[in-house]
Amino acid sequence: MGHDHGHDHTHSTNKKALMISFMITTGYMIIEAIGGFLTNSLALLSDAGHMLSDSVSLGIGLVAFILGEKVANYSKTYGYKRFEILAALFNGVTLVLISLYIFYEAYHRFIEPPEVASTGMLVIATIGLFVNVIVAWILLRGDTEDNLNLRAAFLHVLGDLLGSVGAIIAALLIMFLNWGWADPLASIIVAILVLISGWRVTKDAIHVLMEGTPKNIQVEEIISTFEDVPEILNIHDLHVWSITSGQNALSCHAVVNENLTIKESQRLLKGIEHQLQHKGINHVTIQFENSDHPHDDTILCSAEGAKHEHASDHY
Repeated sequence: MGHDHGHDHTHSTNKKALMISFMITTGYMIIEAIGGFLTNSLALLSDAGHMLSDSVSLGIGLVAFILGEKVANYSKTYGYKRFEILAALFNGVTLVLISLYIFYEAYHRFIEPPEVASTGMLVIATIGLFVNVIVAWILLRGDTEDNLNLRAAFLHVLGDLLGSVGAIIAALLIMFLNWGWADPLASIIVAILVLISGWRVTKDAIHVLMEGTPKNIQVEEIISTFEDVPEILNIHDLHVWSITSGQNALSCHAVVNENLTIKESQRLLKGIEHQLQHKGINHVTIQFENSDHPHDDTILCSAEGAKHEHASDHY
């Protein structure tokens, strides 16, 4: 129960952080977009475009948290919590597409550098920097390490923050050295950082959707947990996956001593669940069976076999 209460508290904190960040980002995104058009700055426009994606990503992330609160039903037996991962995937792909568009625009600006109103660009970019710092700080108060949805939103904002820094530097170079190419150059540097962030988030989200082993889970340690129990002879059909960020699940078949009573089996199961919970797995399904029970020897037929298969494909 303590674990569930802690998870609920973190969920509420993350949702509040997203809501406040969404309101601030959307408000300033409109201001920066207008400023970008008026000053003819690609650095500002790319930052405003990125802020638009921030606003959308924060909004989708917020919807994901709200949908994730819906209870499980016969149609969705795990509930709607995985919608958070779909939101993270959308945000990651959006980051990649935005970075590619900025590359395209910057290329044309290098060929024909336009006139840029550097003073207005500097003022707007400076205000944008402070806005992004505030939003990033709000999001950091949430669980950006373990929650993929919130981390994706944070990376969006971090990209914006770097975009504001780039726009400020570009504006100063244009004002004092008349380097018109500084504007597209600043946008390219930001686009590279955005592309890297977007790719990482997309890859992590796909890993979860493909039922991949959670990064914070060591399968060898899980196998050892079962091996250390004298009553368990071997395990097979072992699967470890994430339902959503911070909620990992495990299922397996365990071949046990035939002399175990029902009471002993319950005690054994409770002990294993307690150990697995400390290893980051909070949803456990274990099927006990005796040695006479037929099973496929090719799919994690034993703990030792699982160690070898884990190197390539432990499912």
